Amino acid sequence: MASTEVLVAAPEAIARYEPVIGLEVHVQLLTRTKLFCGCPTDFGSPPNTQVCPVCLGLPGALPVINREAVALAVRAALALDCEVRPFSRFARKNYFYPDLPKGYQISQYDQPVAEHGRLGGIGITRVHLEDDAGKSQHEGYKDSDRYSYVDLNRSGVPLIEIVSEPDLRSSAEAYAYLTELKQLLQYITVSTCDMEKGHLRCDANVSVRLKGAEKFGTKAEVKNLNSFRYLQRALDYEIGRQVAVLEGGGTIHQETRLFNVDTGETASMRSKEHAHDYRYFPEPDLLPLVISDEWREAIRAQMPELPAAKRRRFVERYGIPEYDAHVLTLTAALGSYFEEVARLSGQPKAASNWVMGDLTGALKAADLGIEQSPVSAVQLADLVKLVAAGELSGKLAKEIFPKMFATGKAASEIVEAEGLKQISDTGEIEKIVDDLMAANPKQVEQYRGGKKGVLGFFVGQVMKSTRGQANPAVVNEILTRKLG
Repeated sequence: MASTEVLVAAPEAIARYEPVIGLEVHVQLLTRTKLFCGCPTDFGSPPNTQVCPVCLGLPGALPVINREAVALAVRAALALDCEVRPFSRFARKNYFYPDLPKGYQISQYDQPVAEHGRLGGIGITRVHLEDDAGKSQHEGYKDSDRYSYVDLNRSGVPLIEIVSEPDLRSSAEAYAYLTELKQLLQYITVSTCDMEKGHLRCDANVSVRLKGAEKFGTKAEVKNLNSFRYLQRALDYEIGRQVAVLEGGGTIHQETRLFNVDTGETASMRSKEHAHDYRYFPEPDLLPLVISDEWREAIRAQMPELPAAKRRRFVERYGIPEYDAHVLTLTAALGSYFEEVARLSGQPKAASNWVMGDLTGALKAADLGIEQSPVSAVQLADLVKLVAAGELSGKLAKEIFPKMFATGKAASEIVEAEGLKQISDTGEIEKIVDDLMAANPKQVEQYRGGKKGVLGFFVGQVMKSTRGQANPAVVNEILTRKLG
């Protein structure tokens, strides 16, 4: 019987309990065709135009495994440090739903493609392959005006399900785990993980127990969480709900629940007594899946550098702080961009500052990704080199960069066109200093009388008269010498 709805417990009550959370993440693989047929997997095509007898489940149609989907599943398993099974088997998972035309899903049950992995400190129970169901859409609110539509374009699209151990202890940990998992899968080009398109979906199993207790509590499953923020909200609510039930003397019932994004609450969908009996049995139309050592190692050899390894390398090779390395490896494209700027400029810390600061800020304001940056890595490296060589002041570089971003022109081109090159000619700067000292005798006497802060006044005046183009180091040296 489903549990009675209650208010969420008070924070002091929640603090006495420890949540236990495991996540089941469904990931759409980045293949051109479906798992068991040649239909395309393009998103956004007109409904029911990417279908064939196989993915429609018509009588007599036989599935044929997509080799690339298997390779991507193995790649994900290797990145998650899983043991790839040399022998795995597909099974029929039987249940009825309007957008499941076969009346069963082809999945893997007791013999998945991989198991026993780890991501950070979180264990991975298994990785298995399966085909996706179609999509139902509902319209209308009055009984007489309600319509339901079924689009089977997604039916048969290849998925992997990544099941974690119940190692997560807070909604924040679950959020961080899912963020790291998404980053990893994007790095190895297994999936785009675009949650708006349903390429990454998550179910959460959550229970609570008094702190110090060894035995797990009864879990509830919260299904179909399609954003990281909703995941965290749903877990926070469900943890508070379960604590409130237990604190009120009630019992948690094992059930499946749905998260209502409008109310921020979970609601019972079905209890354990009414849960599906999937009646798994081996898929008779598919041979067992055999992955040889040679194929597994060939896939491993093609693996790109993983985020954690890239972060370590950036710190060691470029001497940048760990925080910088973390930000610069958020995506593979961002890491590649930074590395090219650092290599070409020879100034890794300056490159890091420009990429994390001015470039990232400009891209965000323009709603662009690093791949669409109007300023190439070569152009940004040239700007960094001009500053390092003393040909541009940092202040001028900050003024030139927005012009580079707006026009796509190189820094040197903008400097030449606008006459912005840094002035390092000592003779020219000395003349300006002499004129300023003659025009400001009072400030000269104040400096010589011990008020060293007056130096800033003269520096500002020199920079003003040169439109910020005077070399600051040369200005300071000449002023100190002449004033002193």
